[in-house]
Amino acid sequence: MVNWLKGHGFPLTFAHIDLYTKPHPLIVYTTFPPSTLATVVMSSDTVPPQEKKTAIDENSSSLEKSPSQPAESSDIIEDAVFGRVTGEGPNYRSLGWIATIALMTKTQIGLGVLSIPASFDTLGIIPGIFCLCTIGIITTWSSYMVGVFKRNHPEVYSIDDAGYKMWGKIGREILAVAFMLNWIFISGSAMLGISIGFNAVSQHAVCTAIFVAIAALLTLAFASIRTLSKIGFLAWIGLFCIMTAIFTVTIAVTLEKRPAVAPMPLVKWESDWKLFGNPTAQQAFAAIGCHVFAFAGTPAFFSIVAEMREPQFYTRALLWSQAVVATVYLVIGCIVYVYCGSYVASPALGSAGPVIKRICYGFALPGLLVTAMIVTHIPAKYIFLRILRGSEHLHRNSLVHWGTWLGCTGGVTVTAYIIASAIPIFGSLVSLIGSTFGTLLAFQPYGFMWLFDNWARKDRGKRWKFMVGWSVFVIIVGTLIMFLGTWGTVLEIREASKHKMGVPWSCLDNSNQVAPDLPQHTG
Repeated sequence: MVNWLKGHGFPLTFAHIDLYTKPHPLIVYTTFPPSTLATVVMSSDTVPPQEKKTAIDENSSSLEKSPSQPAESSDIIEDAVFGRVTGEGPNYRSLGWIATIALMTKTQIGLGVLSIPASFDTLGIIPGIFCLCTIGIITTWSSYMVGVFKRNHPEVYSIDDAGYKMWGKIGREILAVAFMLNWIFISGSAMLGISIGFNAVSQHAVCTAIFVAIAALLTLAFASIRTLSKIGFLAWIGLFCIMTAIFTVTIAVTLEKRPAVAPMPLVKWESDWKLFGNPTAQQAFAAIGCHVFAFAGTPAFFSIVAEMREPQFYTRALLWSQAVVATVYLVIGCIVYVYCGSYVASPALGSAGPVIKRICYGFALPGLLVTAMIVTHIPAKYIFLRILRGSEHLHRNSLVHWGTWLGCTGGVTVTAYIIASAIPIFGSLVSLIGSTFGTLLAFQPYGFMWLFDNWARKDRGKRWKFMVGWSVFVIIVGTLIMFLGTWGTVLEIREASKHKMGVPWSCLDNSNQVAPDLPQHTG
């Protein structure tokens, strides 16, 4: 091809640049005038030192190519995950770090924040804050390890790829099943949240089962957008909407005389909030499961960093996102719980009365829809890549490409819809997800990742010993929360079913639950 172009008078020089040689090659083919020197400069965070700078032409001057600045030349990039990225299909490597902040934050703020005031009622405000901060610190480190492991192993796209690196095929399939179940359950929970919003805004105009079906159809339409970069601006819109809603209800509960679901007092209603709760073991671990769910976006971050245009900025985006998320959780959780006490609604948007509830859900619905879109897109993209990885159809707009992609989004959506309809109790579903799948995907694997990458190090000083201890601690804590939280949540759901708090495919209004869906609130 090069000889043919030169023979026909094209004044071009072609260069073949090896950016990665291990474990999978990343190759750039570029064209430019022969008088120009092309030097590709990559961050030391993404390219080994010996491969940081590659000279292309001895007779040229220099041209620095930043991933955030489109080049005047035409580039074809061989990515370790997506293969050859060309203009003939979607550009999977086009997500900027600012949009990454929105995606990370919106993945977590949406459903989790709505269950935190109720969890404080179970634990008490001091243990609740302690548990929330502890889980936030652990999951922030876990999310940081996503970037580190991806940098060390560029071919990793999802947590199951990390499982394959550490434990072979068995590890891959175990984590793959957990990954899929986690996100499909979260997608179902998001659809359930949308149905609650529709019921609140319309004052239960139609059967709840119909609202869940409408939520599923809307989710399918938006989740079928193929790249995260195009979802990024929607994430900002969704984040703005959900933040507006939760801050509106926070201000409203401070101005109301009493929560909407509290009994009419004889003299003056006073909140029954408490510093320390007195929960049973099952109630405590179920509440902790809600905290895990609130920070359980970690397994999605593998997919996000894989599509980043500038992966060296992953940690920066992560810290900004986690700072916003933790601040919002603490402020909203504390204020709403202190003013509502045990009569906080679940989700919390219903705590300030019917009018405010309708206003808040009107703002929140776009945000909940964006959440459903993101958490449905992620497992669908995972299946899509497992089917077409290594195939030319992955990066071409072919019939096979579109058929596979729509089949993946449709399959995930239908499965999530069934879950949303079969378990219509918001708080219990949130807790079940957080306890069972959230801990398995947000705690234990990252301790093992650090040990996998650092166990063979020769320099075993104090820092190394501390990190070994920390990694083991994360693994143990995650395992305890997973088993005990799942046990507590299953008992909750069984108890709730006795009180007929929800039945599968119900037409009953699901927007007036009292938190936290525990037996003592159902009598």
